[in-house]
Amino acid sequence: MIMNKNILSLSPLLLVLFSSSAFSLQTSHYKELDDLFKQVASKTDYTVQDLQTLFKDVEIKPKIIETMERPAESTMTWTRYRQIFLTDRNIRRGAEFWHSNSDVLERAEKEYGVPPEIIVATLGVETRYGSNTGNHRVIDALSTLALEYPRRSKYFTAELKNFLILTDEHKLDPLSVTGSYAGAIGLPQFMPSSYRNYAVDYSNDGVSDLVNSVDDAIGSIASYYSRHGWKQGQPVSWMATDVNSRADRLLVKKRKTDRPLKDLLDKGFVLQQQVDIKSRVGLIKLKGDEHPEYRVAFDNFFVITRYNTSKLYATAVQLLGEEIKTRVQLTQ
Repeated sequence: MIMNKNILSLSPLLLVLFSSSAFSLQTSHYKELDDLFKQVASKTDYTVQDLQTLFKDVEIKPKIIETMERPAESTMTWTRYRQIFLTDRNIRRGAEFWHSNSDVLERAEKEYGVPPEIIVATLGVETRYGSNTGNHRVIDALSTLALEYPRRSKYFTAELKNFLILTDEHKLDPLSVTGSYAGAIGLPQFMPSSYRNYAVDYSNDGVSDLVNSVDDAIGSIASYYSRHGWKQGQPVSWMATDVNSRADRLLVKKRKTDRPLKDLLDKGFVLQQQVDIKSRVGLIKLKGDEHPEYRVAFDNFFVITRYNTSKLYATAVQLLGEEIKTRVQLTQ
């Protein structure tokens, strides 16, 4: 395999074993675990000895890093991405999910201001409505990325710490919790820090359970979007037409709106619909197989990118949600 500069920064041990199967974590090889264990022990019922014993059963999985280095979506066009998620089956199953959970979705919208189609579509894109939540042990995934992925070691070390605290708070077996290769958990695929900060007990059974409770997953997604600034009743993004050759100079550079809508209208952009021209927007570009698609994104679009930073992801959530909503309306 061809190694890029990030792989070359891996430890000598992992470089040797990079293409091999998983191997047992040896705590003596990672002095940084000493500090992590002390921090976790100070906040939980775990002792340092408990954690040392626990990590004897943890595995380092080189294939996880290989997946992180080659995310499928990094080279995917919008044309291909939408074909994966905006399928008739995904739309139909989303409408069925909506019908089955309409009362909870309605309650979440009233409480948090987030519309049902966004909540349902998020679950559809993340886990196909809970049917694909990942089969990696979360403790293995987070340990591998915290200890053997220097480029994002700080982030994943914090997530590993949050995971261990989470298992103590919820009385979970840390070796039994499974999720994505990046350590995301449950129906909505929350990272451990998001689980601890944004998950809610929407079923009123005394615990926020994102693995088994659909109600908790719905409420937690609404909670997450609301606390990141969702604006009720405002649009997400609209396709822009009559885009001139200078459009790329106007593309948003950060994941937030950067100009008033009037600025784009004055430059000749034409939108599907119109809102207050003082509304803040950002111009985004999605690469297509033949030609790009430009969209004018509002604040709510960038709220979705707080869930997943990809523009493709946020657009898929929006458009899948619109298709599901239309299907629900047709079947009522």
